[in-house]
Amino acid sequence: MPRTVDEILQHADELAARFENYEPSGADELDAHAVTELRDAVQERSAAERHLLDAILAARTAGMSWAVIGRFVGTSGEAARQRYGSRAS
Repeated sequence: MPRTVDEILQHADELAARFENYEPSGADELDAHAVTELRDAVQERSAAERHLLDAILAARTAGMSWAVIGRFVGTSGEAARQRYGSRAS
């Protein structure tokens, strides 16, 4: 499972591309509505991760500590720094 922001975004982009390029066939026997829902959810998750990173960048630029950011994202400050620090420092 991806752990870093870059890994999460790359994984989400790969999944979104896979779903976007998916063409169902009779042999697949997948529900087209379910596939559409999955594709949309993956795209939404990718957009949400990008939005979160932008918000963290703005918070860091405004001088917010990693401890405060960690509380907002539901983790410790150190865990937030490790996950987002390379992109938000």
